Amino acid sequence: MPNELQGRRIAFLATDGVEKVELERPRAAVEDAGGQVELLSVETGEIEARNHDLEPAGTFAVDRAVAGASVDEFDALVIPGGTVNADKLRLDESAVAFVGDFVRSGKPVAAICHGPWALIEAGVVRDRTLTSYPSLRTDLRNAGATVVDQEVCIDGNLITSRSPEDLDGFCQAITDQFAATPAHT
Repeated sequence: MPNELQGRRIAFLATDGVEKVELERPRAAVEDAGGQVELLSVETGEIEARNHDLEPAGTFAVDRAVAGASVDEFDALVIPGGTVNADKLRLDESAVAFVGDFVRSGKPVAAICHGPWALIEAGVVRDRTLTSYPSLRTDLRNAGATVVDQEVCIDGNLITSRSPEDLDGFCQAITDQFAATPAHT
């Protein structure tokens, strides 16, 4: 439905090294469904995207720094992957606090590929079932999560996916789950 996310504000959290397609396609899906997207990062300005972690793939304009954002302003959060992106996010105290607060709020949080590293760092995966890029699965298990190998995994307010190959299912799952959650007031 073209307006199923009308009135909803969705935060995307990413930084340099974000996998271009994992930011572009979910953002387009949210916007096509009528949602308003705000790109948060660890710094203002622009972030550098990548294809397959290594190839430069342009930039994205950041709307504002995550340190100045509040969970109360948004209806859902998306954390794209990219190895460098995910590693930088988990080293930033403001990003980690924002992710942890978002998950604990009960609002939907979606993470794809390496994005779940931010969930691990925020301490919110214990006793949850998730999927991720294969190289993160040991980290998830060590943090107390149950790991499954499937296109999309939904456990309560957490939506996870493995890789860019799963973007069709991931985009459908996030728009469905975000639409099922009441808009903030």
